[in-house]
Amino acid sequence: MRRLAFIAHAGAASITTTQRYSRLEHSLGVLALVAHFAPDDHAARAAALLHDVGHLAFSHSVEGFAGLNHHAIGRARIRSLDPVLREHGLDAETVIAIDEGRVPSPLFAVAGGLKLDHLDSFLRSGQAHGRTVSPPWELLRRLRLRGGTVDADAATAAELIDLIVGEARGHRASANVAAVAVLRSLVAELLADASGELLDRFAAWTDDELWAALLADPRTAERTRAFRRSPDAWRALLRPADAVPGPAQIEHVIARGYLDLPMVDGELRGSAEVLELRAGLPLRYLVEPY
Repeated sequence: MRRLAFIAHAGAASITTTQRYSRLEHSLGVLALVAHFAPDDHAARAAALLHDVGHLAFSHSVEGFAGLNHHAIGRARIRSLDPVLREHGLDAETVIAIDEGRVPSPLFAVAGGLKLDHLDSFLRSGQAHGRTVSPPWELLRRLRLRGGTVDADAATAAELIDLIVGEARGHRASANVAAVAVLRSLVAELLADASGELLDRFAAWTDDELWAALLADPRTAERTRAFRRSPDAWRALLRPADAVPGPAQIEHVIARGYLDLPMVDGELRGSAEVLELRAGLPLRYLVEPY
């Protein structure tokens, strides 16, 4: 778990924005939400605490290289903690089943419904970017949980939807897209023809350890130094359908968004803005230096 303190929840956006809190802070936040809404569900508390334990350095920004997936890595790490869990009357397979939504829990929302994991993310990013209207502690008092889906009155649901939309637009902003694309291109070069031993180390690295590896490798050192010193020297442009990437351009695709919605009195709230954001996917970009 301590490793997550050195992994940015926002991934590469932590390089270019004020969104700099860690995966550990987020995990503790989800744990606190479970403790608030379901104080006696100790298995769900464990699942909340451990749900992100498999994340790679810079979180989702470098997901997918060589088939590495934080869900699979996380399952293996939770299983390695089975002796510790059993000391507290729990077991790894139960925690994994809760995390995967195979058993009902406060962490599992209906399809399209806002869950506690994402509630913490939206409130935390909203605070970092100055988008929140109500203090999170005050907003929390106005929320309920139906199964595992966040439920609120109409005004509070509208406030949550504004945070959801703001986060989605932030994901699509040049500051985020360019940083992710450049970092992924550096990691792709670092891992080209990588052996199993390097991939095992890569899966365990923190953000700082990934930076150190990129700076130490002669293939990536110069570009990494330039990117760290001037991350705003890159921009992301929506790619025209017929555009052919130039030699200095990096292709990047946003295929999905986090656009699940809260309930109001047991019914999922609709949102024209969210429908529009969903309809715009996938988004294809070209990232280039200024």
